[in-house]
Amino acid sequence: MAALGTIILTNNNPLRRMTVMPRAALTNNNYKMRVPFELKQGQSRHFHELPSGLNMEFIFQKGWVQKDQKPHNPPLVFVHGSFHAAWCWAEHWLPFFSQHGFDCYALSLLGQGESDSPDGAVAGSLQTHAADVADFIQKEIQLPPVLLGHSFGGLIVQYYLANVGNGILQGRRIDVCNVLLREGTVTPLSSRRSFVCSVPPSGNSGLVWRYLFSKPIAAFKVTRSLAAKAFQTSLPLVEKTFFSESLEDHLVLRYQKLMTESSRMPLFDLRKLNASLPVPPMKDSSIKILVVEQMMIS
Repeated sequence: MAALGTIILTNNNPLRRMTVMPRAALTNNNYKMRVPFELKQGQSRHFHELPSGLNMEFIFQKGWVQKDQKPHNPPLVFVHGSFHAAWCWAEHWLPFFSQHGFDCYALSLLGQGESDSPDGAVAGSLQTHAADVADFIQKEIQLPPVLLGHSFGGLIVQYYLANVGNGILQGRRIDVCNVLLREGTVTPLSSRRSFVCSVPPSGNSGLVWRYLFSKPIAAFKVTRSLAAKAFQTSLPLVEKTFFSESLEDHLVLRYQKLMTESSRMPLFDLRKLNASLPVPPMKDSSIKILVVEQMMIS
């Protein structure tokens, strides 16, 4: 599956204490996906209780280290985008990075996967999702982590970084850890600024309009696939929107079912989201962003 996201890496700053706004009342406790994702060897499913009492699913896989060797890599926290959940990282990303010594935590945002659903028509806002991530990091992660965000998950990560220190969010700054995937290895990456293909700080509106005028037929298909959720029932649409042409049909069908089950409610009210953009610039000049043009989960 093509997964475009943001990997954001920053410097090690002291713990910052901030206020987290409470979430709405719980309406769907202990939800279980009808098409469950079977965990791989070494993975375990847990639930983090948020200040509101809502439970947020996360899948954990411990990093492998040699006997008598102390762990030295920072933990990784993965944040998914629309129509996904923690399972999209657990398929290949968690096994890969855990084999290279990274403790991995893949989150399911509220209303997605097996996380609880808040009251209302949407799962939350940019602010509340970022606050949930901040609460998870504050209470579950012992060391400064590296955040990895896909699509709208990348936008949530950007908001987290822009606000975790100004009184809006409570959380821990993330540590410097420069890594690059290269020929199946994890190698040091020289200091640079770059972006993964996620939702930009200004949102998707400009991109959508440019796409509409440059490729109107393709834009119509994508809009129908995503906005109308036609990808849930159309194999050609889901394949065209999310996958490479080489992916076998039985795998496309499997992921289509998982994506349908993962997104019980929209992540955002897009009108309110657009009104809250752009994400303010990050004041920390040492922030590093690693660009990955295309990620594959299968």
